[in-house]
Amino acid sequence: MNRVKVAVVLGTRPEIIKMSPLIREFKKRGVDHDVVHSGQHYDDNVSNIFFRELELEEPELYLGVGSGSQGEQTGEALMKLEKAFKDLDTDLVLVQGDTNTVLAGALAAVKMGLTVGHIEAGLRSYDYRMPEEYNRRLADHSSHLLFAPTEVNRRILESEDVWGEIHVTGNTVIDACIQNLAIAEKKAELDFEVPEEFILLTAHRAENVDDPEVQENFIEAFKKIELPIIYPIHPRAEEMFKIHGNLKMLKEIDGMKLVPPQGYLEFLLLMKKSELIMTDSGGIQEEATAPNIRKKVFVLRDSTERPEAVDAGYCTVVGTDSDDIIDSVKNFQKEDWKPKECPYGDGKAAERIVDVIIGE
Repeated sequence: MNRVKVAVVLGTRPEIIKMSPLIREFKKRGVDHDVVHSGQHYDDNVSNIFFRELELEEPELYLGVGSGSQGEQTGEALMKLEKAFKDLDTDLVLVQGDTNTVLAGALAAVKMGLTVGHIEAGLRSYDYRMPEEYNRRLADHSSHLLFAPTEVNRRILESEDVWGEIHVTGNTVIDACIQNLAIAEKKAELDFEVPEEFILLTAHRAENVDDPEVQENFIEAFKKIELPIIYPIHPRAEEMFKIHGNLKMLKEIDGMKLVPPQGYLEFLLLMKKSELIMTDSGGIQEEATAPNIRKKVFVLRDSTERPEAVDAGYCTVVGTDSDDIIDSVKNFQKEDWKPKECPYGDGKAAERIVDVIIGE
């Protein structure tokens, strides 16, 4: 077993979720590791509550980077992570995904001569409007160990001539869904009435909720979809509907239930209970394929960096045109849809990643 001091770097709720199986696996096997939270999305108190909900120990370091422009946030994280790695005597840095924290962690580590491992390597949307596309590409090309969820991701990395070693592991999000849904079923409580059958909706991306034409398309589509819709709406998205004069119409749609943003455990329960999901999120496209969830997803975007979920029949990219959304949902309701095998692995990705790190 290689004796390494690992820094697990995270900064947003999705990173905590996807790193949670890895943190548990490190603890199970006695691997020396520190959890470093950049603070990109959450204050200290909120973040620590989330760790406790997932039955994880709180981070060793919380850097409090906070919000700011893309450059400010990345730059501050870069400086603070560099100091953290030095203070912790880190050998290997693990980052996950495509946030500013990921880019800062990979750059800080590689410039210090540390080994960098990128979990969820090789994802590509080819949508150059998204800052995340640059973050994930730069992280991949800065990493020594590339943990690709699927063979598709491996081929992408090989086509780009990355320098690091590529290991196909599955996606830790499946491990997380399996482990954390069990916690959710014990702990989570929904403080609103849930219909027996409903669509779960999330829409938060700026290219959608900031565009009045897209908002109007969504409203037109939601009016003509017969199932009730539960929409955990982010305050910023709600404000944008209000600014463009569309919030009242959204609220008045028959069967539409706007609820506050839900905790992760509560959201897992909603996914499990829903008939289908409409979303512009990336991670939900993966979570819906987990063996204990298995739901159809309509992607409210023009592209996706999760083609495996599309190929497996879990996801359909429908864009933002009202007619396309309506037709897709109505056609699905007529189908006898049978979920296929999860394209993102068997829930043992964290085990495989730790095997590589410790040399087993």
